[in-house]
Amino acid sequence: MSEDFAQMLEESFKTVKNGEVVEGKVIDVKPDVMYLSIGTKAEGVLTKEEYSNENVDLTTVAKEGDTLEVKVLKMNDGDGMVVLTYKRLAQEKGNKRIEEAFNNNEVLKAKVAQVLNGGLTVLVEDTRVFIPASLVSDTYERDLSKYADQEIEFRITEFNPRRRRIIGDRRHLLAERKAEQAKELFSRIQPGDVVEGTVKNVTDFGAFIDLGGADGLLHISEMSWGRVENPKKNFHVGDTFEVMIKDIKDDKIALSRKFPDQNPWIEASEKFAAGTVVTGKVARMTEFGAFIELIPGVDALLHVSQISRNHVDKPSDVLAIGQEISAKVVDFNAQDHKISLSVKALEQDVKADEVSEEAEESAEQN
Repeated sequence: MSEDFAQMLEESFKTVKNGEVVEGKVIDVKPDVMYLSIGTKAEGVLTKEEYSNENVDLTTVAKEGDTLEVKVLKMNDGDGMVVLTYKRLAQEKGNKRIEEAFNNNEVLKAKVAQVLNGGLTVLVEDTRVFIPASLVSDTYERDLSKYADQEIEFRITEFNPRRRRIIGDRRHLLAERKAEQAKELFSRIQPGDVVEGTVKNVTDFGAFIDLGGADGLLHISEMSWGRVENPKKNFHVGDTFEVMIKDIKDDKIALSRKFPDQNPWIEASEKFAAGTVVTGKVARMTEFGAFIELIPGVDALLHVSQISRNHVDKPSDVLAIGQEISAKVVDFNAQDHKISLSVKALEQDVKADEVSEEAEESAEQN
C-alpha cells in the first residue's frame, strides 16, 4: 500500500470515531447483515446480532433506501468496513428513558415481550425490564400467559443497568388506582342505591361483586326473593347485573337482589288470606313442621300437628322435599311475613262437606 493511499484511507475515517452516533442509509440488506452508507468512503456493516437480541430476519425490518440511526463500534472490521450497532444505541436510549422514569416515579407503558415462570419481561425502547410474578398483579395469579403481547403499565422500582437489574412493579400501581376508585365509589353510594356490578367470585355462601373500586358481598340469602340452593348454578364469573346496596360498614358492602318493588309479599295478603285453600311444594322440613313454598319468596309453615288428622311424629314420615300438597291458610301475619297452613283443617272441611251432603241426601229421601 503506497504512503499516499494510506494517508487518503486514514483521512476518510476522520469523519467518524468509535462510539459516535451516525445516520446511515441502507444500500443493501440480506437476512443476516445489512450495509449502510454513513458518509465515509468505507461502508458500514450491521449484523443481525448487533441489530437485536432477537433472531430477526433483517429483510423484514429494513429495505434499500431506508435510513437508520446507528452507533460506531469499530472503525475497521479487518475488511475495511465500519462495524455498526443498532441494539446498543437503542439500549442506551432505553436506559436513559427508564432512568428518567425511575427518578420521576413515572408510569411507563410497554408491551410484554416474554412470559417466564418467574414473571414478565417488557421492552422499553429495546431495553428489557423484568417484572417479577409477585409484582405483576395485586391478586395471586398462577398463570401469567394471558399477559403475552399485552400492553401493561408499571413503575420502575429498581434501576441498576451495570448489574443488568431493572425491575418493574405493576402490583402497587394497581393497588393505588383501586384505592382511588374505592374512595370515589364510597363517596357516592349509600344504602338503597341500585348499581351495576360484575361477578368476581362465587362461593357456597354467596358471590363477590365488583362494583368498580370495591367488592360487595351478595349473600345467598339476598340473591332472590325465591330460594337459591346453590349460588354457583345461578351466578357465574363475568356476569353483569344490577344489585342494591343493602348496608355499608367501614369498607364492607352488603348487597341484595331483593328489590322492594319485586317483593312477593306485597300481593300475598290478597292471594293467601286466612281461609284460602292453596297449593305449594315442600321446600324444607324440621322436627316441628314443614315449610311450603307457595310462590318464589313466600313460604308458609305447616306444623307437624296440622299435617294430618292422624298422628304424625315427624314431617319426613309422610312428606318429601318437592312434594306438592294442598292446605288451608289458617293464619296470615303480614307484618312478620308468616303464614300458617293446615292440611287437617282442609280434611275437616272436606269431611264436613261430605257429612252435609249425606244429610241433604237423607233428608231428600225421607
